[in-house]
Amino acid sequence: MANGLTLAITNIRDLLLENRLTRGQDDKAISDIKLTIPNYQRPYKWTAKNVIQLLDDIIDARNHNKEVYRVGTLILHHDTENKDGASYNIVDGQQRTISFCLLLKAFPEMKDTKIDFLNQMVSDNAYTRNNIPKNFAALKRRIEGIADEKDRNELREYIENRCELVVVITDDISEAFQFFDSQNARGKKLYPHDLLKAYHLREMNDLPADETEKIVKSWEDHDQAELAELFSEYLYRVKEWIRGNYADGLTEQNIGKFKGITRRENFPYAQFYKGAYAYADTVNRSSMPFVAGMQKLSAFQIDSPIIAGKPFFDYTNHYFGVLKDIRNNDAYEGYYIKDNPIVKTLDLNKYTHGTGNCITRLLFDTAALLYVDRFCPEIPSPKDTELLDNFIRYDFLWAYSLRAQYKNLGWYSAQNYILGRTMNRKLRNSFNIYKTISEADSPSALLSTLADKVIPLRRQDLARDESEEVKKDEDKQNAKQKDEREYQYYLHFFKAFHYLEDLG
Repeated sequence: MANGLTLAITNIRDLLLENRLTRGQDDKAISDIKLTIPNYQRPYKWTAKNVIQLLDDIIDARNHNKEVYRVGTLILHHDTENKDGASYNIVDGQQRTISFCLLLKAFPEMKDTKIDFLNQMVSDNAYTRNNIPKNFAALKRRIEGIADEKDRNELREYIENRCELVVVITDDISEAFQFFDSQNARGKKLYPHDLLKAYHLREMNDLPADETEKIVKSWEDHDQAELAELFSEYLYRVKEWIRGNYADGLTEQNIGKFKGITRRENFPYAQFYKGAYAYADTVNRSSMPFVAGMQKLSAFQIDSPIIAGKPFFDYTNHYFGVLKDIRNNDAYEGYYIKDNPIVKTLDLNKYTHGTGNCITRLLFDTAALLYVDRFCPEIPSPKDTELLDNFIRYDFLWAYSLRAQYKNLGWYSAQNYILGRTMNRKLRNSFNIYKTISEADSPSALLSTLADKVIPLRRQDLARDESEEVKKDEDKQNAKQKDEREYQYYLHFFKAFHYLEDLG
């Protein structure tokens, strides 16, 4: 190895069935590769969803006649102190390597084929114990669903011979981890929104280069931290909460919900959503809205599937703008929340810092985003604005009921509150407001439902007694001119709206 570092390319067959790497830096095979899982490796956490997605991606690559399908990087530490000299510890790539072993064994004709890598002991961990048999069963069912034996064999041959890994080998363990870090940190890691950008650009290979360049520039012009936050903190969480699921974080493994419907999919549901987008896009590009005196048609809904390719970038720009508008309480800018007294208080410095405050504000903002998405036209009428203001009141009461009932609020408690799963502690107003919004047919119907669901807090419900602070704040504000008032305590609004009992 030159300078202790070797680069290679290998296909799956050579790596797992022949214990070698296909091509080293001198274009010759590297033999006697004994892959091992070191005890410092994490458990096997890939789920059935992940392995099926891997298989579907491979099938898609084969259907598009890709000569070679690169499936990732494998970082190996050549353990020269091992007595047989052939031990290569997997530093990065364990999840994918185990998954490919399970995939090969899922083919009926591979049942008795020996894969040395599978003969080693792995850590006795609950994730590993559960995921390996479940993933194997899922892959086996999927492979057995390919009825044509010839097609199945061709797929297996494609996996073995055309799926390739880039391999990095070093005999210095610290260098191995340094290389691993360089791939997964220091700005080089591809975050979920970066992966989505790359995926959807691949779906636009029929667009002229200048149009693609324009779309990429629009994406890059956005603040990238805000773009990451849009997907991970807002759109992802709302999508999960609507369905009654915990939303623990957007990762490479669960970005599938943002990949959407491709042009190749012709299932009835796919045709419906593609048709809806195409119709809205056609109308909005035409002179019809101007001639008919109508507003543009909405081409998106948060809880609907995304259309892959260019529509994804339109979707991103749309929600980036809507969220920016919602979070801006300026009296003279934007169309949605403007000079709202509740939001003025929530924008105070003391309510924008701290984990609990940030979580609560996120709940408030995401519910507002979902309401606007479902019920507000691009330019709301005075009636639309009045209904939105009424919703904001209930949104505030719901979100900040959670804050009022916890001294120290974390994500576990917040998500249980959102999903109505607080059996160990009887929290008031614990219900899924996102599901409630998504199931409402009109703003009026939603407000009627919320009037029934949102109930007042009592003194004993409060995590800390702030009645004196609220009273002092009210006295101070009442001494000012009405248009100068800015209440310092969010509980003032609970009392003002008659949603705080026994506070005096």
